[in-house]
Amino acid sequence: MSSGTVQASRFKAVILGLFLAGSLVARADEDNDLFTLPELVQGAQQWAQENLDTNILNQVDDPTVRQFFREAQQRFQGDYVVDLAALRQTAQVVLPLLESREETRPYAAWLKPRLDYLEVADEIRLTISPPSAPTNQPDQSVPNPPPQKERELWVEKISASSWSALAKEYVPELKPLFAAQKIPPELVWVAEVESGFDRRALSPAGAAGLFQLMPATAKRFGLSLWPRDQRYQAEPSATASARYLKYLYGRFKDWRLALAAYNAGEGMVRKILGRYKTDSYDVIAEHLPAETQMYVPRVEAILRQREGANLEQLSAP
Repeated sequence: MSSGTVQASRFKAVILGLFLAGSLVARADEDNDLFTLPELVQGAQQWAQENLDTNILNQVDDPTVRQFFREAQQRFQGDYVVDLAALRQTAQVVLPLLESREETRPYAAWLKPRLDYLEVADEIRLTISPPSAPTNQPDQSVPNPPPQKERELWVEKISASSWSALAKEYVPELKPLFAAQKIPPELVWVAEVESGFDRRALSPAGAAGLFQLMPATAKRFGLSLWPRDQRYQAEPSATASARYLKYLYGRFKDWRLALAAYNAGEGMVRKILGRYKTDSYDVIAEHLPAETQMYVPRVEAILRQREGANLEQLSAP
């Protein structure tokens, strides 16, 4: 065995050991100097990705969970909203598995608020009429609902829900941080969609915290990832998220497009706007990734239900 292989094996053992040891450490309070478990996990995962090209999630989760995450990422980034409905039953099985183990609870915190996407997609599926007669044509993908229909579905969905205990804790605390960045404080509710206000949330792709910031975005807007990952701290992550949303509004001059870019990426939104030669969200909505098609009207419905705010009428930074 080469020295490089031996070194890599030792490094893998060290990182996996840190990860498993982290499951024995009690989660510290946010203001405590101790590292929280998600921070240990994320730090080890980041180091491994940069130095070993390995995936810790694959080492600790069973095949059912790994397959679910692979399929979820594919369908969330796919073209058709209704395809998300196929994830619903498996998600209901996977979520308790994730919640049962300390080291996978951050992934459960990520999945939990996304169950609403799967439920709404299933509602859309159930409203689709089957073909009146068999045909010899290959199956056709179900067209996406128009944006106004999506907005109506989400208003109905959100109207049946209420503030969570975590929202009651974080919303008053974080609104002033959004206002300090000169953007509408109501946008703090992005955290309900991203993480259900659970700051432990960690996505399989590496987004983390209340506002699900990717590592590069977090660094770009002033956060430190190591030795303490500030994405898991409420106030720094809120400030970074507000700065990011302010930047995106400056680029797109429209809150719906800014939110679409927050979820799908600025490059993706610019590419689709260019393809359809428009600056209108409604023109491109049905061509965005499936998750983003759900994300924007969901945020919009939450603002209306929780704050009585109209996204289109929110002030510019």
